[in-house]
Amino acid sequence: MATSLHKTSNTGISLYKIAIVGASTLVGRELKDALSESPLAAAKIALLDADDVEGQLDHLGDEATFIQGISAGAFDRADFTFFCGSETLTRNYWRRALGAGSTVLDLSGALDQEAGVLVCAPWLGVEIPAVDLFTPAVAPAHPAAVALALLLDRVQQVAPLRFAAATVILPASEFGRAAMDELHQQTVNLLSFQTLPRDVYDAQAAYNLLSGLGEAASVSFKTVEARIRRHYEALTGGRKPAPAVQVIHAPVFHGHTFLLAVELERGVEIAALEEALSGEHVDLVLEDTDSPSNLAATGQNDVLVRLRPEPGAPNPGMVSRFWLWAAADNLRLNAQNAISCALTLRRLRPHGAVQ
Repeated sequence: MATSLHKTSNTGISLYKIAIVGASTLVGRELKDALSESPLAAAKIALLDADDVEGQLDHLGDEATFIQGISAGAFDRADFTFFCGSETLTRNYWRRALGAGSTVLDLSGALDQEAGVLVCAPWLGVEIPAVDLFTPAVAPAHPAAVALALLLDRVQQVAPLRFAAATVILPASEFGRAAMDELHQQTVNLLSFQTLPRDVYDAQAAYNLLSGLGEAASVSFKTVEARIRRHYEALTGGRKPAPAVQVIHAPVFHGHTFLLAVELERGVEIAALEEALSGEHVDLVLEDTDSPSNLAATGQNDVLVRLRPEPGAPNPGMVSRFWLWAAADNLRLNAQNAISCALTLRRLRPHGAVQ
């Protein structure tokens, strides 16, 4: 395997080379922007994608650049390669990146069931387990799984969980730019009484809530739901009760929203529950007027959450059953988690080590 080489800046801080495969996608663009605000901001970044978008104008910071095709030497000396495009694109090139000595981080959902691939979310305070020279890739956990695990972990610091059920409300951006374009065009066509495009959803997504799609849909709710379940299980190690999960689609462009019904083994003080929920990566909203929403979460790094006790509790100030209404910027959280994974791997893999 190749040896990872690092250039050194005038300050003596080693610089990294990063490749983003699928750089033209929504996730790829969000990752590129998030990297510029991270400890990896000084890294040399290569924007890569499929041949049909090669040469597309883009930017890195204030500098204009172009998206490159994936050439034979595209991954040479790349410390980290983030796969942000389609599952097919990832499967076609991830082993080439691995063979070039790059650490592979898969945001596409293609590799999490490959042998040895580790699902991770450093926000939960758990280090990536068992990473060594033979780890094929790391899969940053699905942002919905991260949000659910983060909230329910905080709840279980106060009392054991008896039951939880989560409805995850997906935006069009969950399925990429094509889904956003179709939702937009469906909205326009409905208002002008024209035929609706159905290539992505094979159903009316505009002005509609969907729990299922048409037979010819190019995306799958079941696939997303299964991925959320797998990643939650991987993050908690099966040591804590998993919530019942269902996904539905709302006619919005960005942002995950969540409705969680929670029951604890015993009653706890509402103040203690609010204190447990508050903290790093979670913004507890106390006023109804500022209720979490996909719009409020846009551009935010934290998960927004509002606690609503079940009415009719016999003990005022105590609660055992309650609702959590939460929202998160799905693209932002995905990018932030992926960068956190890379920073953890940076600590685990010293400079100059064979990768």
